[in-house]
Amino acid sequence: MAEFREKTILLVEDNADDEVLALRALRKRNISNPIVVCRDGAEALEYVFGTGKYAGRNVAEFPAVTLLDLKLPKVDGLTVLKRIRADERTRMMPVVILTSSDQETDIGRSYEVGANSYVRKPVRSELFIEAIRQLGLYWLLLNEPPPSRDESREGLGL
Repeated sequence: MAEFREKTILLVEDNADDEVLALRALRKRNISNPIVVCRDGAEALEYVFGTGKYAGRNVAEFPAVTLLDLKLPKVDGLTVLKRIRADERTRMMPVVILTSSDQETDIGRSYEVGANSYVRKPVRSELFIEAIRQLGLYWLLLNEPPPSRDESREGLGL
């Protein structure tokens, strides 16, 4: 029997204003889950794969949802998503692209690479806050996540 684990949210956002708005929106709606903020794509990959400053983190416990911006320093969001989907351990990890881009090529490429959803950041802060609130409620309360790697191995008798 797997022990209870709080559902973590991974926010990958390099814009400080958007980070503050997202955190405020989640807290305002009493979403008290742990939130890990990574400010560039390289740090996000370190978190996901338990390397660098996140060495030793149990990578079988992936976030309930990752909110991933596309335009990131060091490693762009699409590359982060490709690496997540390419690894057996993280292939099923829920990833929502949360970006200001409304370019059809970005939308198409995101889904081709394996995004679970694509949400364009609203320009007005009150609409952005509402979008984050709805994302948090859906991914944390309504969505049934894939089993963690440990749980799926237990089910297979491994």
